[in-house]
Amino acid sequence: MSMFTKILCPVDFSENSTAIAETAREFALKFDAEVLVVYVAPSMIQYEIFDLPAASLPQLVGDIVSGAEKTMADFVAKHFPDVKATGKVVSGDAADSIVNLSQTEKADMIIMATHGRQGLNRLLFGSVAEKVVKTATVPVMTIRPQE
Repeated sequence: MSMFTKILCPVDFSENSTAIAETAREFALKFDAEVLVVYVAPSMIQYEIFDLPAASLPQLVGDIVSGAEKTMADFVAKHFPDVKATGKVVSGDAADSIVNLSQTEKADMIIMATHGRQGLNRLLFGSVAEKVVKTATVPVMTIRPQE
């Protein structure tokens, strides 16, 4: 029985995600593990700061989720050709969603970037990685993207 059978790999579809996917794929090949690639779309609460009409929010989140599902399918096909990989799109608080998924999906390890692209996204993803490291019940491998 291998030490790792399921790897959770959160991505944001940026260039950084390619390097993260490559690492997750290498681990999967080495340990004969499957990979669950996850994208967390922001929840409606996170959109309320933009002061959008409440009625349009479910539609907006729905569109983002379905758009992300298409992007995810392409991403998985491109980056995980020879391993068992599935993509999943969820919405909510990124860190909580990642940790909860790792538990419900019985992942043995999480492989993720230390931060997102740049600016605000970088700050947000940085705090996400930090929170996941602090609260996850499985090992978390953080990869610092090349600048």
